[in-house]
Amino acid sequence: MEWRQLLCEDRIRNYKAGKSSGDLRTEFEKDYHRIIGSASFRRLQDKTQVFPLDKSDFIRTRLTHSLEVSSLAKSLGQNISRKIIQEIGDESFHEPYQTDVCDILQCAGLLHDIGNPPFGHFGETVIREWFLKNLGKLTYKGRTLESLLLPQMKGDLYHFEGNTQALRLVTKLHYLVDEHGMNLTKGLLGTIIKYPVSSLEINKKSGNIKDKKMGYYYAERDIFADLQESLGTDGNRHPLSYVLEAADDIAYLTADIEDAFKKGCITFVELMHELKECGKGEKEDGEYFRMANALGERYKKALARKVSQPENHAVQNWMVRVQGKLITCATEGFATNYRKIMDGTHTRGLLCGTEGERLAWALGDIAYRYAFVSKPILKLEIAAETIMNFLLEKFMDAAIYYDTEQKLNSVQEKMMALISDNYKAIYQIYSKDKGEVEKLYLRLLLVTDSICGMTDSYAKGLYQELNGLAIT
Repeated sequence: MEWRQLLCEDRIRNYKAGKSSGDLRTEFEKDYHRIIGSASFRRLQDKTQVFPLDKSDFIRTRLTHSLEVSSLAKSLGQNISRKIIQEIGDESFHEPYQTDVCDILQCAGLLHDIGNPPFGHFGETVIREWFLKNLGKLTYKGRTLESLLLPQMKGDLYHFEGNTQALRLVTKLHYLVDEHGMNLTKGLLGTIIKYPVSSLEINKKSGNIKDKKMGYYYAERDIFADLQESLGTDGNRHPLSYVLEAADDIAYLTADIEDAFKKGCITFVELMHELKECGKGEKEDGEYFRMANALGERYKKALARKVSQPENHAVQNWMVRVQGKLITCATEGFATNYRKIMDGTHTRGLLCGTEGERLAWALGDIAYRYAFVSKPILKLEIAAETIMNFLLEKFMDAAIYYDTEQKLNSVQEKMMALISDNYKAIYQIYSKDKGEVEKLYLRLLLVTDSICGMTDSYAKGLYQELNGLAIT
């Protein structure tokens, strides 16, 4: 792969004329402003990161998480670019590319969760499980949807992914000017495709990170092919997707611990204990002991300064150190595996094989045991499942025969009226001249598009209204 192609400024709908003489922004800087100004990005402020429907001002939402990932990704881009120029010595990576790399990664961080449904990753799970349970039961003209849809169409639904939805949203659903969505640069679009395979090519046992999940729907197969050709990735991960993934990992590994502490899911003493337990068997100057000692030192300094909440102060400051450590490790991971990354043969994340790998694992394990399986989270997820299943059932019942010769009943018509006119317009554009089965598939995506566009509060409110629980 070549950086000249990988940093492609072209757009799916290109325009060369009409540039304002006073507009000195690069194409990637224009991407940034398109994202920041979009309703889709703003809706992330009311989507779950870990704690659904939390009222605390402190606890992170998808919006604050995305801003953090954006910042970390840009920092990693700066570090890695300097490594390439000063140490690796790749002459094809020209000095001005550093700015482009940082701009692309900054934008990619903002976008990486933009396709996620309400209620976090659990919302994705509910959608997948709903289709696995119901595609064999729902019928269209006397045949089950499972028997009608093509294998990749079914795979898209059975393996539904927020990452994949992000590509669909920014290339089609976000109606900026026309049916090309935000019409972002190809270099940016390639970066947000973390898994450059279809739903039929998922192979979690391959040992290659790119096969872990799908990266595009059947509906976006032409867009994916266009990006592969323009970027020269040839079915491989875009090198910057490794950086984006590392930034995401660093952000949530540290933030989840901090949020769990703030929510009272884990105490300061418990966190210290967990770090020391992780360090059992290693020398006293080992990584976990150093990290535990660093946390303890920050607590002592907070006490000396008479900070009102010394434990909270210590954890927050300690997390900054952890992030710095992981950024250094990810940078080294990219540099060490540079040739493999550039020829498409690198199969693992950037933290793998570095000093940060064990630390990252430990933080993830602590967050899982103290936060993700805590009773408050489990209760909220059960409630979220009820909401999501209800909405899927009601909208799917209406969508199956939408835009066909069969007349919808009054309730079905009302359900379809609740779906965004923009989404329905996109459906009409992309279903034109398509066969009956593909139109059916696109109507199912119309429902997932609509639900993924909802915030947590909107989904909850709509559920209550449709069940007569919030009529005013």
